[in-house]
Amino acid sequence: MSLTTTRRTAGPLADSGVQTLTLGKALTAGLRRSMRDDDSIVLMGEDIGALGGVFRITDGLQKEFGDQRVIDTPLAESAIVGTAIGLALRGYRPVCEIQFDGFVYPAFDQIVSQLAKMRARSGGRTRLPIVIRIPVGGGIGAVEHHSESNEAYFAHTAGLRVVSCASPADGYRMIRAAIASDDPVIFYEPKRRYWDKGEVDLDAEPASLNRARVWRTGSDVTLVAHGPTVKTAIAAAEAAEEDGYSVGVVDLRTISPLDIETLRRCAESTGRMIVIHEASTFLGIGAEIAAAVTEACFYSLEAPVLRVGAYNLPYPPAKTEDEFLPDVDRVLDAIETSLEY
Repeated sequence: MSLTTTRRTAGPLADSGVQTLTLGKALTAGLRRSMRDDDSIVLMGEDIGALGGVFRITDGLQKEFGDQRVIDTPLAESAIVGTAIGLALRGYRPVCEIQFDGFVYPAFDQIVSQLAKMRARSGGRTRLPIVIRIPVGGGIGAVEHHSESNEAYFAHTAGLRVVSCASPADGYRMIRAAIASDDPVIFYEPKRRYWDKGEVDLDAEPASLNRARVWRTGSDVTLVAHGPTVKTAIAAAEAAEEDGYSVGVVDLRTISPLDIETLRRCAESTGRMIVIHEASTFLGIGAEIAAAVTEACFYSLEAPVLRVGAYNLPYPPAKTEDEFLPDVDRVLDAIETSLEY
């Protein structure tokens, strides 16, 4: 592989304007756009070339950009991330695909001990522009090790950006922003939402990786979610509205660093907040948000910040995952509990 780091301005794109895409296809479009704009971007992962990945997110990209930029790797996650670190130090912008969330653990040492620390170790002089794409969460009836929600591990690790897209429009803009970042980014993609459709402006600029998104405002309760549970939160808010409650919904987008200012503003406006995620509530993202919001808004809160998540158990067999994961009914129960204070 020859070292090519020259940025170039892409010519007119056939895929431009506003289109209706699934989240999966929006991510594909974002990868394609970034690769056309910057020759230093390389994709790496298991079966991402001719197959296009198990979820077909890289479908067609090897044919367009060649096997030197869309690289099929051995089944060795530690080697994938370790090689990406070396490439980044040589001027590339690697984008690694981990097939399933539960497969990232062999690369945990590379990510936590090396990737997250190198920039700080160099006093900020060394850039580590690496994106690690991870399909996350349950809801697809998968076998063991294929339905993890491990975002808290990486959010706890200083030196990493941890983000999670929830819609096609955000998927397109956020993957481009993640690739353009000089920081290492853990990029979570909610696998059960890959087929959800929405309008995507293919001419839009990359999204900020520092701001949450307020999907809807409310005056009674604020629901906070990310990735796969954003759709659950919106459905719960709409159901609560039928009962006369005004419920807002915030999509974190970025798990680390947290957009505390948006969370504070929403908590102060409603006095009640509920955090929803697929991971266990024990030592999860919801616990950190509850602590941060309570510290910032103690005198504005009318009730404690509540959490709705999975139980503190290993992920169950597929036939029982609907009882394990948070759903609309459990969120509505939490809304009633909060309003009773």
